[in-house]
Amino acid sequence: MTQQKQILTNSFPRAEGCDFHADWVNGIKINKSAVDRRISSLAGRRTVKKQWQAAWLLKAISCIDLTTLSGDDTEGRVRRLCAKARHPVRSDILDALGFSGGQLTTAAVCVYHEMVATAVAALKGSDIPVAAVSTGFPAGLAPLETRLAEIRASVAAGAREIDIVISRRYVLTADWQALYDEVRAFRAACGAAHMKTILATGQLGSITKVAKASMVCMMAGADFIKTSTGMEPVNATLPVSLVMIRMIRAFYEKTGQKIGYKPAGGIGSAKLALHYLMLVKEELGDDWLTPDLFRFGASSLLGDIERQLEHFVTGRYSAANRHPSG
Repeated sequence: MTQQKQILTNSFPRAEGCDFHADWVNGIKINKSAVDRRISSLAGRRTVKKQWQAAWLLKAISCIDLTTLSGDDTEGRVRRLCAKARHPVRSDILDALGFSGGQLTTAAVCVYHEMVATAVAALKGSDIPVAAVSTGFPAGLAPLETRLAEIRASVAAGAREIDIVISRRYVLTADWQALYDEVRAFRAACGAAHMKTILATGQLGSITKVAKASMVCMMAGADFIKTSTGMEPVNATLPVSLVMIRMIRAFYEKTGQKIGYKPAGGIGSAKLALHYLMLVKEELGDDWLTPDLFRFGASSLLGDIERQLEHFVTGRYSAANRHPSG
């Protein structure tokens, strides 16, 4: 396999957003049947095998926000997760793939605010950013000033990326101006840190509202739009992803701004990760197939990808416990 190098920097341009345009939102209409037809054809038309599949899986690793968001998180668990982010695949597997001279890391490590300082210290010298979930994650129902203060505290602690949650009630009641104003305030509080806006798509009522919320958040200055917290009954799905990705494309056509996409929750298999990568390639193009503009929010995905890579190298599947993530 041709040797590859993946060096992550957080130097890609911040999204500027734009003024609120109600007509952009009101003009959005989604044909759910057409969305389902498009997704149903994806797996059958797009498959990769052998060394090409291995290369795509290495790409997937470079786009993972390796995540731990448990109530029983400890400093030790976070340090182990950061060690895995630095060296996501065993060196013997990388050597067999011809990757021994490359730099492969995950895109980021995502934690609660209380663990930001621990993660920053554990990742020192790696240039892997720490992403902090914020704004009353996962429900987003804390007072506004509390949520803004949480963003500022995480940035001060060293987080270079902030994953915020929106107030779902603004989407459910179609109060798009209120949603815009809220996300704009979050964007200002982030300062230089990049902002990923979590829509919690499983709680928004309809796929059309998902599309409209996506557009509003991009207008308000989101660097990424993200499907889910990972804690709703329904998290990332391919149909919802198609709709959000097409909103990204529409926003780019209107403004020239490239906004990132992050599916999160329920993406635990290498096979499913490949479907997402192919969808992004087909709908947005190769420019979006970088950690700058595409991320997976995942905790278990890396382990399955590493198992698939070992199978490619040895022809045998190993037990999952040979590839711990934390």
